Amino acid sequence: MGRTSKILTSGLLLCAVAAVTVPAGLHLAPAFLPQNPAAVAVVPAAQQPPTALAGISLLTPLVDTAPLPETGRLAADLKKALAYDGAGSFGMHVTDALTGQELFSQNGAAPLTPASNLKLLTAAAALHTLGTETRFPTRVVAGAAANEVVVVAGGDAMLTDGAGKTGQIMGHAGLMELAQEVAAQIAAANVAGPVTVSIDDTVFSGPALNPHWAEGDVAAGEIAPIFPMALNAGRLAPEVLSGARPQDSAVAVAEAFAQALEAAGVATSGTITRGAAPTKVAVEGADAPPARALPAGTVLGEVLSATVAEQTQYMLAESDNYVAEVLARMTAAKLGSEASNTGAVAAVREVLTGLGLPLDDVTTTDNCGLAVGNLISPARLSQLLQLMVSDPGSDMGHALPGLPIAGLNGSLATRFNGAADLAGAGVVRAKTGSLNSVTSLSGYVINSHGRLLLFSIIGNGLSGGAAAARPVVDGAAAVLAQS
Repeated sequence: MGRTSKILTSGLLLCAVAAVTVPAGLHLAPAFLPQNPAAVAVVPAAQQPPTALAGISLLTPLVDTAPLPETGRLAADLKKALAYDGAGSFGMHVTDALTGQELFSQNGAAPLTPASNLKLLTAAAALHTLGTETRFPTRVVAGAAANEVVVVAGGDAMLTDGAGKTGQIMGHAGLMELAQEVAAQIAAANVAGPVTVSIDDTVFSGPALNPHWAEGDVAAGEIAPIFPMALNAGRLAPEVLSGARPQDSAVAVAEAFAQALEAAGVATSGTITRGAAPTKVAVEGADAPPARALPAGTVLGEVLSATVAEQTQYMLAESDNYVAEVLARMTAAKLGSEASNTGAVAAVREVLTGLGLPLDDVTTTDNCGLAVGNLISPARLSQLLQLMVSDPGSDMGHALPGLPIAGLNGSLATRFNGAADLAGAGVVRAKTGSLNSVTSLSGYVINSHGRLLLFSIIGNGLSGGAAAARPVVDGAAAVLAQS
């Protein structure tokens, strides 16, 4: 398939996604609808929701005959939308997905702090390297000692301490099932308790906290020390989005697993140890260890995470810092690199450079966007989006369904509900980003003529803070929807 054909195909698929989500959004968020029926604007044909959800046959396909926005008018409208009363400045870059033509740039090539828009880089690298259908295992093996079991971390940071939730991403794998599998093996082998639970989390190395993360952000619960297994993405509970977090998520998993073992009828020693799990090796002759019912290294149980595609989409939709950092470290491990902070940053850069995204003018110090020192231009983010939509069936193209829908879900659920940005509700899909003086929004929109536009907007040095400046970026994205 040629480049133009791939882009056209991506436009069709993205149009299908955008259009199908509109009626759901209108049902879920009636606040989008003006109270006065006479005030309801006529929706352009390209943005009309389908009358049924049977498939894309009801949609008007994106074609190259759809007119491009008139660049002079677009520039005037966007400059007006980007005007900000307080201190600070905005960079914005807009391209046409079908042709790659630049339609607007205001400080588009300037390196700026992207906040969580940096997660787009992590998503692309993780999907491409790990594969969309990969699942991370959490295993329990027989330890070196006769009464020892070792929980081997495999990269699942979204475990639940109860029953696994099939069909969900957070909590897809549960420690209850894992404990029941292990308990059955122990009972069948007549192993006498109590059992000592150990941890093997050696897949990751180096400091668990990135030195570029501000102490205040760690204390506020924006991030926690990174381990290759965790409950609830390193939180005390899935719904606890801020405040205290476990400082050793691997130990938290092991403690929860020990409790689940107790509930399954296996007494435990009450202590947690740490070390590499033994490998199951058959040794014969005089030096062979005494025969054991459960030889060291025997796999006693295993649970699998949600797929990498699902985890990546969750990470983008919810802007989850912990999941982003774990995915980046797993990317490094897959490449055979050190799965540390520095190794993960280097791995993501290596993958993206290989995919054709120049990073000579990009500085990255973490992979979730929370750290000080990250710099990337809106033009580079637009270029990354172009790579994604050029082949949405590729591994990294699976990041696109994770982009929040304006006014409907994820980190955009409560936005695009004002008069200035209502036109973007339901048709803008974009990754959000916020730091104390930074706001960002990068994604795509189907405009009023059926043209697929890619954009990135970053505001830095904002005296009023991110929340005060969000209407600016939302208003600019709404301009694109109306163009």
